[in-house]
Amino acid sequence: MSLRLHDTLTRRLQTVTPLEPGHVRLYTCGPTVWNRAHIGNFRTFLFEDVLRRWLERSFPRVTHVMNLTDVDDRLIHNATEHHQRLAEETAPWIEGFFADLDTLGIRRAHHYPRATGYIEEMVTLIERLEAKGVTYRSDGGIYFRIAGFPRYGRLSGIPAAGLVAGRSGRVDADDYTKEDARDFALWKTVGPDDIGWDTRLGRGRPGWHIECSAMSMALLGESLDIHCGGVDNIFPHHENEIAQSEAATGKPFVRIWCHGEHLTMNREKMAKRLGNFRTLPDLLAAGYRPAAIRYLLITGAHYRRTLDWDEAPLRAADEAVGRLTEFRDRVRSLGAGSGGEEIGARAAAAADAFARAMDDDLNVPEAVGHLFGAIRDLNRLLDAVTPSVAVRQQLIALVEEADAVLGVLPLVDRERAASALSPEDEELLARRVAVRAARDFAESDRIRAQLLERGIMVEDTAQGQRWKRA
Repeated sequence: MSLRLHDTLTRRLQTVTPLEPGHVRLYTCGPTVWNRAHIGNFRTFLFEDVLRRWLERSFPRVTHVMNLTDVDDRLIHNATEHHQRLAEETAPWIEGFFADLDTLGIRRAHHYPRATGYIEEMVTLIERLEAKGVTYRSDGGIYFRIAGFPRYGRLSGIPAAGLVAGRSGRVDADDYTKEDARDFALWKTVGPDDIGWDTRLGRGRPGWHIECSAMSMALLGESLDIHCGGVDNIFPHHENEIAQSEAATGKPFVRIWCHGEHLTMNREKMAKRLGNFRTLPDLLAAGYRPAAIRYLLITGAHYRRTLDWDEAPLRAADEAVGRLTEFRDRVRSLGAGSGGEEIGARAAAAADAFARAMDDDLNVPEAVGHLFGAIRDLNRLLDAVTPSVAVRQQLIALVEEADAVLGVLPLVDRERAASALSPEDEELLARRVAVRAARDFAESDRIRAQLLERGIMVEDTAQGQRWKRA
């Protein structure tokens, strides 16, 4: 089975067939770096990370580009208000974005172009559009005339017919707070003391939409395989990208458009302007584990369905990560045995079911359902049989291939390394085992309290003493 993805433009599942055989060119819309990205943003970035990981499993080469929008109305307003350059205004938010990517185990894109680094490419693209006769100038800058692109509206389903065109209908703002489908700014004129660039078009700065078209073309070519973003990017951003890109080149801009649905809170879209958002540092400060956050955001619902943020599913995600970790650890610790053909067959069936679900429009919830159903069965079978080395390797491969998508076990291992016991802690734990064996329970309790002061919680189970960080 080949990978098929839901294409927003055709409203159908499309098989991923790269323009260049064996090489997938992927563009994903990155953050506007005017504030800390929230976990609603990261749900989209994590869906794209899963897609990237599965593409890399399916094709020899993937080139991934994610832009950073480091110039827009909000950023210019903030930089002016704070009396600093644009680069100084964006630096802490860019640093925070990359820190959050690493915390959640999101693979870095191959390129992170910043809009401010591609002004010349934007100017050249606007000049091509002017030569095609689909723009007009006014005192405010240069605008794309939607009426000049008859195919406008195919992506979003909002047709160009009946829309206001011309100077009276232009849109100057980058911060779209409502759906607005009128002529949009390609280049905005600014004063001599305002933040801007002196170019062949005059002093000004780019509009939002032209940035992604220019950067994607510069790094991936005039036509690319897959373009992703959140559903709120469909209109007007991606609709306008198509219009300006195809009007300039005369070529199809993107083969497959993929869009992730919103993360909601109390059934309402998570957004900074609504004040109902959480950042990753907020969640870490509240004691939530990165592995559980990542797991919930990618498995809580199919990427094309909304996911409501709540503590109950987050706790369930933490438990699921724990079950996967325990199974991985159990398989690693297996001794040499013999046989286990039934175990091998169950592992192979699970790996095949997992892959089929992923090839079916990245159905991660279904894929993990197959995985955990198999883990339940395999744990039962392992209680009775120690399998051969070859079967043990099948089990290891099942876990590794699944986690190549889920990406949670490296986060668990990182957390374990950070919470490793000191020699003093190990000595206290060993001493406690000895005094309990000698039935000195008062001393055992005293050592337990001492360990708790050091941030270590101890639990006595039928299998012996266990500990975890408080």
